[in-house]
Amino acid sequence: MNHFITGTDTGVGKTYCTALLTKALRNAGFDTVAVKPICCGERTDVAILRSAGGNELSLSEVNPVWLEAPAAPLVAARMENRTVEIAPLREWFTQVRGNRKSILVEGAGGWLVPINETQSVADLAAALDLSVVVVVANRLGCLNHTLLTVESIRARGLECAGLILNTLSSDTSVAQLTNRDLLQELCKAPILFEVGPDENSLDLQVA
Repeated sequence: MNHFITGTDTGVGKTYCTALLTKALRNAGFDTVAVKPICCGERTDVAILRSAGGNELSLSEVNPVWLEAPAAPLVAARMENRTVEIAPLREWFTQVRGNRKSILVEGAGGWLVPINETQSVADLAAALDLSVVVVVANRLGCLNHTLLTVESIRARGLECAGLILNTLSSDTSVAQLTNRDLLQELCKAPILFEVGPDENSLDLQVA
């Protein structure tokens, strides 16, 4: 099971959901590890993903490109006079994947976040030839964000393998209560699983 994990926006819980999915797959007998090709800002997310994968990979194997500024990769790279290229990341992915049957790749920010002057996170997913899972923050406005993201995924000839619905707030609203059914109806993609606000309050241990 190999997927690229993106989100409808930054801060929607991609890392948390990727870690949960990694642990679930490993518990089911898969050799799943999670990686993050590009990290901008603190490397906490990378440590969480590494831990979820049983610490089988080193930090540099999980995350080959680390940019210090918490900004879009294009901006963060410019601040360091660097350029993020997709070709080396494709080579890194081939090496890390090896004979492994299951790998999850977490993107940076949202689907169309720029990583250099001409390419975005979407181009990276296409280069890795992975189906895409979208993490959706279950709140007012997510229908538009999700539909635009899924439309763009399919326009690039990639498969949207499903959605993960992440409820960040315990305050219920009409939108929160109806988003699941509408997303399945409009996106024609399955809800792989849901994460509730109580689960988001739990800390994932970093070894």
